[in-house]
Amino acid sequence: MSEKTSGSNVSIDNIYKLDGRVPVAKAIPFGLQHVMAMFVANLAPILLVCGASKLLGSDAGKIGGVELARIMQSAMFIAGLGTLVQLYPVWKIGSRLPVVMGVSFTFVQALGYIGTNFNYQTAIGAIIVGGCVEGCLGLTYKYWKKIVSPIVSACVVTTIGFSLLAVGAKSFGGGYVDDFGAPKYMLVGLITLVSCIAFSSLAKGFWKQLNVMFGLIVGYIISLIFGIVDFSHFTGTINTVGFIALPRVLPYKPIFNPGAILSVVLIFLVSAAETIGDTTAVVAGGLDRDITEKEVSGSLACDGFLSAVSGVFGCMPITSFSQNVGLIAMTKVVNRFTIMFGALILILAGIFPPVGAFFSTLPEPVLGGCTIVMFGTIVVSGMDMIGKCGFTQRNTIIAALSISIGIGFTQTLGIFDYFPKVIGDIFAGNSVAGVFVLSMLLNFVLPKNMDVKKLVGMR
Repeated sequence: MSEKTSGSNVSIDNIYKLDGRVPVAKAIPFGLQHVMAMFVANLAPILLVCGASKLLGSDAGKIGGVELARIMQSAMFIAGLGTLVQLYPVWKIGSRLPVVMGVSFTFVQALGYIGTNFNYQTAIGAIIVGGCVEGCLGLTYKYWKKIVSPIVSACVVTTIGFSLLAVGAKSFGGGYVDDFGAPKYMLVGLITLVSCIAFSSLAKGFWKQLNVMFGLIVGYIISLIFGIVDFSHFTGTINTVGFIALPRVLPYKPIFNPGAILSVVLIFLVSAAETIGDTTAVVAGGLDRDITEKEVSGSLACDGFLSAVSGVFGCMPITSFSQNVGLIAMTKVVNRFTIMFGALILILAGIFPPVGAFFSTLPEPVLGGCTIVMFGTIVVSGMDMIGKCGFTQRNTIIAALSISIGIGFTQTLGIFDYFPKVIGDIFAGNSVAGVFVLSMLLNFVLPKNMDVKKLVGMR
């Protein structure tokens, strides 16, 4: 039976509907579940890029200490702001879909190179320009939408799922630790995974959709028992930033270098492909329908312009988070009001650093145990999308060739060594980029009415 408040349309059943109100006490844990699923991954790109970048005008040269803590604070704030705009658009910016935003891994290699060989301020300048370019592409999507056909989107979604499987496995085994794969990490990951599955199987009604939250709590408790929860960052953040701190606007003066801007703009095009794939997967997996032109346009505009805003706050670009796409596909919880609480939690974490610091203590094996199933659901959603496109000779060639080359080449070391460096930077570590470009090219050059007889010479 629906749980409703008298004289209103507030109902727990609305968690499966895009619009409608859900009781606040029930909405908060669902929103929190989305935050916990992506929190550490939202901060990881910052650590990687800042660890390699030098800061112009800094005595220490490298970014660390208070500066790093403040950039991570901005990352939480901008992720929440971006998610809020996706849920409740501003003008044409935002998709009005349950898309959760976070700092993008796609830019790590390019921004790390710029931060090392130039400086972090040059990276910020490139982010601001590149974000505006993608945002404008989003607003003009109707003029170039035919380039990205349904089979192209299906290939991209499938590849996003495949590319995340290794991420889930890496977390399951302990993440970036010296004793990766140690029994304690594997056991924590397994207990977390089993907890998620057991709760989903045994819980009744809407409660079963909180299986990831339950797994995270159980896994965290087991991690405390095993002594693998690291509280050093929690105490360090409080000591350096304090309990309350507003994100800084233009903490670093942007430097606009043409070469850096060009390379980052190219990566923004790849990020746009991932956003199209993620947004399409949210609609297909959560709402069981095709995505609209307006939704893609708003999603891309938010992805781009909010990335530019992120640069203004001294932070890296943000994009749609595939972890949360998998969560939506698995739970079918798509209510915007519910996920809004996740956005608000992220914003609060950006204003109250200890909140974010606590979430960052979630151990990698716990995240791996929860996300490994979610990532698999993205693969299944992509396959389902390919099936809906139809297994014609043309679609089969597009999917088979783009996925095999796009994924296969990223797993083969040295295959891009004789290509220009910019090609290697874009494609060597990003299978989604290769699949996107190849599937688009094949979709453009292969005949629309292609069939078996034409392929074999009309035998």
